[in-house]
Amino acid sequence: GELTMIVGRSGAGKSTLVNVITGVDRVTSGQVWVNETPVHLLDEDRLALWRGLRVGIVYQSFQLLPMLSLLDNVMLPMDFGGLYSPKKSLERAEQLLAEVGLAEHRHKPPTRISGGQQQRVAIARALANDPPLLVADEPTGNLDSATAEAIMDLFEGLVARGKTIIMVTHDQSLAQRATRAV
Repeated sequence: GELTMIVGRSGAGKSTLVNVITGVDRVTSGQVWVNETPVHLLDEDRLALWRGLRVGIVYQSFQLLPMLSLLDNVMLPMDFGGLYSPKKSLERAEQLLAEVGLAEHRHKPPTRISGGQQQRVAIARALANDPPLLVADEPTGNLDSATAEAIMDLFEGLVARGKTIIMVTHDQSLAQRATRAV
């Protein structure tokens, strides 16, 4: 239920840290525990399942699939996770796109919307399976100030609803809005 910011200069290891937390990168020694899950012990299949159901990841470069519509990009984790029926996945994807203000663009491919809109789709996709943890790597780094403010407002609303967010930033002013800054 916190917004924790990992703050530091470029090259300090912020992205590496979140990649280790999410299991995208594996540690060569030591342990990584997220809640009560020993991430360092999970094999690739169990890691993918855990990540798909328990962690939403928002990448700085969005990682949206260009050949899919926004709606299909948001539905993709639900299809892989198997938590929802196809009808419920569609309803949930439409709801999430509405929450990030992009319902009217749902049938467009990512290449037909702005960078700030793509970032909001990436957030909707990260929330698709309703994970308790959202990890965001520089989600405002490539955005104008108004769009960055909208993203921060969205994150604060998610925290108010009980989500935990770990966010990487080099922006000290954003860290002021965190529950905790590391």
